[in-house]
Amino acid sequence: MDVAHRRRLLAELLGTALLLAVVIGSGIMAERLSGGNVALALLANTLATVGGLYVLIEVFGPVSGAHFNPAVSLVMTWRGALPRSQLLPYVLAQLTGAVLGAWLAHLMFDATLLQLSAKVRSGPGQWVAEAVATAGLLLVILRAPPARVAAIVACYIGAAYWFTASTSFANPAAAFGRMFSDSFAGISPASVPGFVAAQLVGAGLGALLDRQLGD
Repeated sequence: MDVAHRRRLLAELLGTALLLAVVIGSGIMAERLSGGNVALALLANTLATVGGLYVLIEVFGPVSGAHFNPAVSLVMTWRGALPRSQLLPYVLAQLTGAVLGAWLAHLMFDATLLQLSAKVRSGPGQWVAEAVATAGLLLVILRAPPARVAAIVACYIGAAYWFTASTSFANPAAAFGRMFSDSFAGISPASVPGFVAAQLVGAGLGALLDRQLGD
């Protein structure tokens, strides 16, 4: 493995870890400070995620493409933008980073390090929402002007937190990492397979829509 490849994997691991730390950490803070107002907690969680995602894409994009998401890496491989030999290492780096990010959030908030979420997120509405959220994300990534992709992706995710029933995970690594946090942003292990399946379907749909729309 050459130096450039190691740097790309490190960027994917760090970026995904920090993204999960932002999502979970801001969820913990929001829940503690919102006084039981779930809408206020979700708004705070959304704003932190939008800002954090924008910064992380800007910082790590030039190194690895700032995928932080196995569904994105899979589509980029299908399009030829990511070599097939790099897909599995990217996904492993993202999954590892997601767990590390959950643990980092727990450490910062003096929570139990090792957790499993009890928050059930399941049912047809949730699955359709994840497919829609992920299809939209891929469509935005593939069609956004390169100079503005960070801002547009961050804004889309912020909107999707509110217009989707699932609060827009749109990312198999995020679902995996959030499984290890019994917090505001968590998801029960039993709910993860349904989310991941819906996300992969959505990613494929987003890629197909982009192809149909053309250049």
